[in-house]
Amino acid sequence: MNLPYFPAALPSDAHGATQAALAALAALPPTEAQDAVTYRSAGNTLVIGHARDPAALALADYLARALPVTLLLRGDAPAAPARTYPVFVADRVALTGWLGAFAVRWQAGAGEARSASFDLVLDLGERALIGTHQPPHGYHAPGVDPAARQAAADALLDLVGDFEKPKYFAYRERLCAHGRNALTGCSACVDICSAGAIAGAGDVIKVNPYLCAGCGACTTVCPTGALSYAYPTATQLGRRLKAALQAYRAAGGSAAVVLFHDAGQVPVAGPGVIPFALHHTAASGIDVWLSAMAYGAAGVAVQLAGTEAPQYVAALERQMALAQAILDGLGYAGPHFTLGAASDCARGAVPPEPATFDIAAGKRDTLEYALDHLHRHAPAQPQTVALAAGAPFGAIALNTAACSLCMACVGACPASALQGGDTLPQLRFVEKNCVQCGLCANTCPEQAIRLVPRMSFKDTRNVPFVLHGSQPFHCIRCNKPFATLHMIENMLAKLGGHAAFAGNPERMKMCGDCRVVDMMVPQDEMQVIPLRRV
Repeated sequence: MNLPYFPAALPSDAHGATQAALAALAALPPTEAQDAVTYRSAGNTLVIGHARDPAALALADYLARALPVTLLLRGDAPAAPARTYPVFVADRVALTGWLGAFAVRWQAGAGEARSASFDLVLDLGERALIGTHQPPHGYHAPGVDPAARQAAADALLDLVGDFEKPKYFAYRERLCAHGRNALTGCSACVDICSAGAIAGAGDVIKVNPYLCAGCGACTTVCPTGALSYAYPTATQLGRRLKAALQAYRAAGGSAAVVLFHDAGQVPVAGPGVIPFALHHTAASGIDVWLSAMAYGAAGVAVQLAGTEAPQYVAALERQMALAQAILDGLGYAGPHFTLGAASDCARGAVPPEPATFDIAAGKRDTLEYALDHLHRHAPAQPQTVALAAGAPFGAIALNTAACSLCMACVGACPASALQGGDTLPQLRFVEKNCVQCGLCANTCPEQAIRLVPRMSFKDTRNVPFVLHGSQPFHCIRCNKPFATLHMIENMLAKLGGHAAFAGNPERMKMCGDCRVVDMMVPQDEMQVIPLRRV
């Protein structure tokens, strides 16, 4: 998605202001990782190649000069060639793992399956055994190019010893909207991970820190902030972003564009563009971009390297479309976003005053700060802005005639957007909390809930709003409130002919305890406990 250049607000004194912004960034202390992931490799290497590929033997011999090697030949091989290292032949191979912890299982014909562990793997097959876009550390699958194969073998020679990398993510299970009660709600992080590091684990997810490549895409698509980027943290990134834009503005610059780029890339920056290096271009998302707009940036650009996983590009496009829809709804003339080549960056209208908030550790809190500022200074100040399906913001439409106030949706909601009443049978809703995961709609036995994607700026978005309420129904035996009048009426209509209540429909008007007691009383015994008529 390449957005056209927007000429309505050109930068002034761009060169000097950009240099001031870069100086402000350079003056900040470097970001350090809080937690690290450690790999340990003794160099035990597995080479996998086709039996009739002479390069498999040649590269195994090359590596065996310095490393303990095992060669696994695939296909219709003759007898395994004699070597000073183990050689096996197999037609079925399965491989999992990472640097220092690879597990391989292989079998030849109807023979016995074998398994072993390795520190490093050189896979010379035409198709990689581990097909993730981002392969695990210690695994090289260079294809058939001779130069690439030799480079991969040379790289393995350097992977002996102990190695560390930052733990790039933090996970707060209580915020996760992945699932409830065996129903799947949000799987955005699982779907986008190009390293195969994230998997569902019941109602939550499990992230393998050894497979995580640190791209950060999972954190930008997470609707609740359950997954957050830890290197740098959102607060550290926000501090740098705010400092750069403040310095740019103080130096007389206007209409700045923040250009996010891979730290390994040379940024293609034009006038009034502030280059901002990230570990990966997928590591910034809508919360950071809208904060940049609130700080006074006229545009945000993400410079693609061309090697990103396709799902990363698609996610960036969706988030840019979502952010632009919100700004359009607020009346800010745009476009404001550029994805791809950054030679001509889109610039749009900005608030007349820059925001002063700091980016918070919580994603939804940051969005609240940014959106509140953008709405307060917006040319248009609508109560709501309609968004496309799949947006992580919105309300629900409730069919009150169908809703029995069973509260199944309350138990399923991972974000406390749906709540029960304090003392009365009520269903309440806090729109600010809703992430549109759909668990409430999927859980509702009456199919009474429909999602309504939108961005709300109403004063009531932060407080519980009563969607539906009913009078409590009291047990006709002990007078304890245990259900709603509407629920009892539904039960009488639907279960009146059920065997459990045959001849005793009054039992449906009793609480669970009294119902059991009533069922234990012999039918021919006089009951002295009076029943209350309703």
